[in-house]
Amino acid sequence: MKEEWYESNISNGRWIAYDLPGNVGWIIYLVCLIKRLQLGGTVFSILAVIPALLMIVGIVELAIERIQKLDRVLPKIRLYRGFGALVLGGVLGMVISALGLIGFGEGRLALWMLAGAALCALFAWLIFREYHRREAS
Repeated sequence: MKEEWYESNISNGRWIAYDLPGNVGWIIYLVCLIKRLQLGGTVFSILAVIPALLMIVGIVELAIERIQKLDRVLPKIRLYRGFGALVLGGVLGMVISALGLIGFGEGRLALWMLAGAALCALFAWLIFREYHRREAS
C-alpha cells in the first residue's frame, strides 16, 4: 500500500501567526501543570497529565519534522502524530481544565491551563486544516 502524503501551501506569515500563539498555549499549559503538581497531586492534576503527554508527543513530532525539513509536506501518520496530537491534547486539556474549575474548585491555575489548552487546540487545528492530500505524481 502506498503511503499518503499531505501538503500545505500556507504562507509563511499565516504559519507564524498560527504557530506562535499555539506554542504559547502549550507552554502555558505545561508550566501551569508543573506548578500544580508541585503543590501536590490531586485528581485534577493527575488527569491533566494526559493532555500534557499528547501535547509533548505532538511537539516532539513537529520538532523532528522540522529537523528533517518536512514542514509543509508530511506523510499522513506524521501529520496526525504532530498536529493531531496537539489538537487532541488541547481539546482534552480544555475539558479537564474546565472540570478543574467547576468540579474540583482548582482556581487560577486551572483557568490558565484552560486558556493555554484552548490556544494550543485552536492554532494547531488552524494549521492542521491547511494540509491537503497530495496528488500522486
